[in-house]
Amino acid sequence: MPVFVARLLARLGLLGTWWTPAAVLGFVYLTSWPLMAFAEPADSEIAEPGTYWWYFVVTAATVGYGDISPETAAGRAIGVYVIVGGIAALTTLFTKLAGALERAKGKRMQGAVTIGASDHIVLLGYTPGRTERIVDELVGDGPCEIVLCAWDDVAAHPMPDRDVEFVRGDLTAEEVLRRAGVQRAHTVLVDVRDDNEALAVTVTADHVAQGAHLVVALRDLGRAGHLRYVDEGVRCVQWHTPHMITEELKDPGITEVYTDLMTHGGAGTYSVRLPGELGPMPVERCQIALGRAHGATLLAVRAGRELLVNPGWRTEIPPGSVLYYVGSRRLAPEEVAKALDAVD
Repeated sequence: MPVFVARLLARLGLLGTWWTPAAVLGFVYLTSWPLMAFAEPADSEIAEPGTYWWYFVVTAATVGYGDISPETAAGRAIGVYVIVGGIAALTTLFTKLAGALERAKGKRMQGAVTIGASDHIVLLGYTPGRTERIVDELVGDGPCEIVLCAWDDVAAHPMPDRDVEFVRGDLTAEEVLRRAGVQRAHTVLVDVRDDNEALAVTVTADHVAQGAHLVVALRDLGRAGHLRYVDEGVRCVQWHTPHMITEELKDPGITEVYTDLMTHGGAGTYSVRLPGELGPMPVERCQIALGRAHGATLLAVRAGRELLVNPGWRTEIPPGSVLYYVGSRRLAPEEVAKALDAVD
């Protein structure tokens, strides 16, 4: 009988498809019911339509509650037939499920999937060690969806232990970037093997992306002007500062602030020693004095050997401490003392 069923399913084109388990169960049900009705006594409950379906399900699934069972030897033989058919159907189903899961896992590991995420971060390019560090810093503030899109020379998912999706292919091909969901991404980082490659990938990424924050890591920031021809909104970050790259990815525009601080003509960063004769001074008073009198902002305080970055306003600064601040010019200690005296 099993050989006959297999040949029949092969002729119908069902063998090896998802319909196979259903076809086997359907065939066994339709053939076993009349046989059971013929084998059992006329007054037997098992052959009644409202009862047999329940008997068939628990028997085919090999659960066997025992609440209903055949009375005759022929009926028990038919029960064996139902059990064999159920085992065959379930085995086929589980085999196909396992195969489907294995193929899906293989596609994911090989980067052959299409990502359906949105409002996520896409990393274009992979550098061993460096990319893992960037991913770890990105998820440091909390979970976020990340898609790594690498060249074909990365044969398999390089970070299978992290919650990162993987796509592989030509990073200058629109189809590959669309598989990574660049068109729906919130932020896109171009971090590839050299600056010429970065320019080529950025052209495609800018074409595919729709309003995404586009960040490009460059070895030579002097080439940032070339990327301005692609899009004025492209942010260029020094390749050798991965931490600054992740800050720009998480807080768009922050590298422009850093650049302005480090560029002559922008707001400068200075230091001044707090006059010792003023005695201990709360940070709050220093902030108010610097801001009100000189439009400056206190960044940090060095009290002896201890450096306090962004100190709390209630922190008390000992006499002679060094104040680090952002302002338009360098202040003399006398100017700081005068500004502090003016604060009520």
